[in-house]
Amino acid sequence: MDVNMEPEVKEIDIVPKVKKAGTEPEAKKVNLNVIKNWTEDERPRERMTRKGAQALSDAELLAILIQCGTKDVSALEIAQQILRKVDQNLVALGKLSAEELQVIKGIGSAKATKLVAALELGRRRQMIRNIEKPKLASSKDAVSLLMPMMQDLAREHFCVLCLTANNTLLHREFASIGGLTSTTVDLKVIFKIALQYSATRIIVAHNHPSGNPKPSNSDRQITQKLQSGAKALDMQLVDHIIIADRLAFSFADEGLL
Repeated sequence: MDVNMEPEVKEIDIVPKVKKAGTEPEAKKVNLNVIKNWTEDERPRERMTRKGAQALSDAELLAILIQCGTKDVSALEIAQQILRKVDQNLVALGKLSAEELQVIKGIGSAKATKLVAALELGRRRQMIRNIEKPKLASSKDAVSLLMPMMQDLAREHFCVLCLTANNTLLHREFASIGGLTSTTVDLKVIFKIALQYSATRIIVAHNHPSGNPKPSNSDRQITQKLQSGAKALDMQLVDHIIIADRLAFSFADEGLL
């Protein structure tokens, strides 16, 4: 074995390498359909934090709930599409189902259910506000309570309001839920609810999803039966109210009771 072997010498290139022209990396493109790539003054969430929810448009509030868009459209653009679908009408927006919302590109099941849940919370908040004044001395008082509950319902619902002798609200309950144009009303169910809460007076109400508050012949017949049944139980039918979108019809006000 030769112990005097010289170590291998590696050649070092001391000439600096020169980059060829045009080889610099291109600047990364920013996707402006992603809200986080917007300036802070443009982002709905940051604007709400700084200025409050009242400063935001309807579309911006919806965009916050939607959270994110797609690669093609931002959450704000999706929100604007939703509002165009209902002609900028928030009442109509409250009537949209999760299935109807999912027709819009960018709205899947999760986003749709989140929007419906938020709208329902707003509706319930209005209902609670009305309960703070639970004395129903007139049809106007009853309508103000019933309107937030029933104006956006897509199917017919029949509601009973149980009252004390001085018209203080004891309880309210949907006695039946039907289809688009009618609901089956079981008198026994209505009076069972009234007796359960020891009501001496009741107001009944149902909605017309069609938007027309005019009572049908069936509405008139059920009112007469309810009036007779209440009298037999030493109870008073104070009113039968029909809610149709933002309109209302009172049997009592029209002299039909």
